[in-house]
Amino acid sequence: MKIGHSEIFALETGMFKLDGGAMFGTVPKPIWEKAIPPDEQNRIPMALRIILLRDFKTKRNLLIDTGIGTKWPEKLATIYGIDHSKFTLQKALSEHDLKPEDITDVILTHLHFDHAGGATLPESEGAALLGEGHAAKFKPTFPNAKYYIQKDNLDWAMDPNSREAASYLPENFKPLIESKKLIVCDGIEDFEKKINWPGVSVRLSYGHTIGLQCPLINLDGKIFFYPSDMIPTASHLPVPWVMGYDIHVIKLLEEKEILLAEAVKDNWIFVYEHDPVLPATTVIKGSKHYSRGDLVNLA
Repeated sequence: MKIGHSEIFALETGMFKLDGGAMFGTVPKPIWEKAIPPDEQNRIPMALRIILLRDFKTKRNLLIDTGIGTKWPEKLATIYGIDHSKFTLQKALSEHDLKPEDITDVILTHLHFDHAGGATLPESEGAALLGEGHAAKFKPTFPNAKYYIQKDNLDWAMDPNSREAASYLPENFKPLIESKKLIVCDGIEDFEKKINWPGVSVRLSYGHTIGLQCPLINLDGKIFFYPSDMIPTASHLPVPWVMGYDIHVIKLLEEKEILLAEAVKDNWIFVYEHDPVLPATTVIKGSKHYSRGDLVNLA
């Protein structure tokens, strides 16, 4: 979608699967399986959808999140149902005549592996993959880009609790620190100052994990919101529909209530990172719950 001197796209970078019960928390299976049917292992399909924002005036190319990456051993790739047969990050970029070297900025919503996995890659082909030891060295996927993360999330990722330790993999972010590519932001104002991109801001969340930043993009009055794991799919728009993975559920409920009310009032367009079918929609408020509105084409 072109707006002024900018273009914004939703890019598909692959698919993976997680347990449906974990993805929908206390929502009973007979209800949630109607929204996203599970496979025989109770896993639901999930997109790895990211945003590409291009500013032709400044010649900057921004990615929001990087997908799950390709440095997975066969055992873990099978467990998570990782599928790059149709979509990859590199293919998505090439469809817009871009190479990794052309990316100037990367906003990482948080450092869980399905969001930051594509941020790094092995320095040499045939190197050990994730889960096969730490002998291999990794490098930033986008050598000319600055990567932006919230300080609270980086601190949390460096010393995660036992529940989240398997989601924060050092291979995905320590190479960014070592290469001095990681820009650490302390709050919204600090983020806006450091990225210095008019119309690009974030909202912070502490319900799914600590220090999650959700990009908010205002292009000539048209507002795009990337809720990341605050609202991973359109089915998670109802305030009570939260994940078993969320670490502070009550906090998340409060955050969703405030954010969704503003989104409806100002007609935000939500881009869903993990919805297997719906890339982007508006949001409406019904008699009981929030739900998806019109489909928006960001291909």
